Amino acid sequence: MFTPDELAGIVDLFGALTRAELAEALSELAYRQGESVPDGTIDDALDAFALVVVERDDAEDLLAPGPSAFPTLPDGAEDLPHILDVDTRHVDREAVGRAAEKRLRVDAARAVANDEPARAAELLDVSYDLEAWGWRRTGRHPRPPRCRPR
Repeated sequence: MFTPDELAGIVDLFGALTRAELAEALSELAYRQGESVPDGTIDDALDAFALVVVERDDAEDLLAPGPSAFPTLPDGAEDLPHILDVDTRHVDREAVGRAAEKRLRVDAARAVANDEPARAAELLDVSYDLEAWGWRRTGRHPRPPRCRPR
């Protein structure tokens, strides 16, 4: 019913959301459309790196748009700030990038250990997204080119 990019769009509308807040937003939108939210919708967006979990020591973890996301708002989402009792959040983009990179490394190791070439290929694409995403956020290439001595 909802695509990973639509979940990223909902999260982006608020800056970041907890998992429970995103589930509430999805339920609200699905109800308005006479539908229900399929199980695993949020997990699918996380697996696709459209969302990234940002851990916080002092509060519940947040979901933020990830490097593979092209955030789009599903129908009716523009009303969510008026429906949900959630303030706009500002998340440190460096923390989001570090969380995405850490997750990518864990998933890549798991794909190799479990001999999952299809997942490894997906993660390779995510690595390109992550590299380009880091460049756009910082304005500099994440790994400066090495100069060869003459």
